[in-house]
Amino acid sequence: MKLRRVVVTGIGTINPLGNNIEEYFSNLEKGVSGAAPITKFDATKFKTRFACEVKGYNANDHFDRKEARKYDLYTQYALVAAEQAVKDSILDLEKIDLDRAGVIWASGIGGLITFHQETKGFVEGDGTPRYSPFFIPKMIADISAGHISMKYGFRGPNYATVSACASSNHAIADAFNQIRWGKADIILTGGSEAAVSEPGVGGFGSMMAISTRNDDPARASRPFDVARDGFVIGEGAGALILEEYEHAVARGAKIYCEVAGCGMSADAYHLTAPLPDGSGASKSMLNAIDDAGITPDKIDYVNTHGTSTPVGDIAEIKAIMLAFGEHAYKMNISATKSMTGHLLGAAGAIEALASILALTQGIIPPTINNEELDPAIDSRLNLTLNAAQKRNVDYALSNTFGFGGHNATVILKKFK
Repeated sequence: MKLRRVVVTGIGTINPLGNNIEEYFSNLEKGVSGAAPITKFDATKFKTRFACEVKGYNANDHFDRKEARKYDLYTQYALVAAEQAVKDSILDLEKIDLDRAGVIWASGIGGLITFHQETKGFVEGDGTPRYSPFFIPKMIADISAGHISMKYGFRGPNYATVSACASSNHAIADAFNQIRWGKADIILTGGSEAAVSEPGVGGFGSMMAISTRNDDPARASRPFDVARDGFVIGEGAGALILEEYEHAVARGAKIYCEVAGCGMSADAYHLTAPLPDGSGASKSMLNAIDDAGITPDKIDYVNTHGTSTPVGDIAEIKAIMLAFGEHAYKMNISATKSMTGHLLGAAGAIEALASILALTQGIIPPTINNEELDPAIDSRLNLTLNAAQKRNVDYALSNTFGFGGHNATVILKKFK
């Protein structure tokens, strides 16, 4: 079977660095931190009292009150980013075949805020169950994909991918495959998350997974730094319109880049920790490179999973060395979570967008907050420390890894 080419024709986002693509790209280039004290709840008694929250968001600017009641915040973010992407793609919904347009959307957790609110209401009440009829539909992790499809009438493939922090890359990979295999012409893909809440911060805090640098939130996410002490939880959404190349050309679409390949693997090792030698993550990258039909030396930029955890960062650097060998010293590598925080199931989506910045504008977003490189990391690697760099990028590779040992890699290619 001849595989069809797949391109990106629309993008959108709402995340801690901006409520649209322009703001996001600008702040990535400037090296802005999205971390600040938590405003969504009283975090006084929590070990971690800061996060990377979306700034200046008001649901009433996007939905009427009755409509907003049907959506958990993670779905609101999904719909906002999706709308931007659809507008950016200039899709004429009356002219495309809606049976061949689909939605594959990711969330690692789903409606955590809704689950907390509803169960808290029951526990603090008199024992009488007074759950909202919207409780289950708001909470489940697939509902954002459903709402997006209903809004735009997309009747093609429609489902959610859930693989913890690898969820968005799995969604992008599935969308890519559906199109290149001829099952669809257009897929709106990406991911959203809204876990900045008492159970989200409390749960990750009890695992000692998140930073406790409460006196200096803006510098808390510090991938590859010797003093890193965990990730910073973030929230938001990223959306991409993937489209079959000939279909895009026929309607005169703007093309950002091409999806070249994807790879997946499993560590099969530990509940939360990666394989220490990086072999599982390396296999995911090599699978993606093989799928793209290229050799490792073609990759110019790696957007790492780079969460700022003591174990994870080292394992990923080892994985990169395993996958690329001497070419690792010739690439740019960076961890944009140093700025955005970790958007969990939405991380891969906004990091694919960061990779598009590198491909289309030749700007490598930096790894900020690195004051002293961990001595376990080879200092000859170009980790794009503390300031953006200019570089021509023909191929960008983006990694995501999730609890449970899930690894997913996407490779994007400059459109020529």
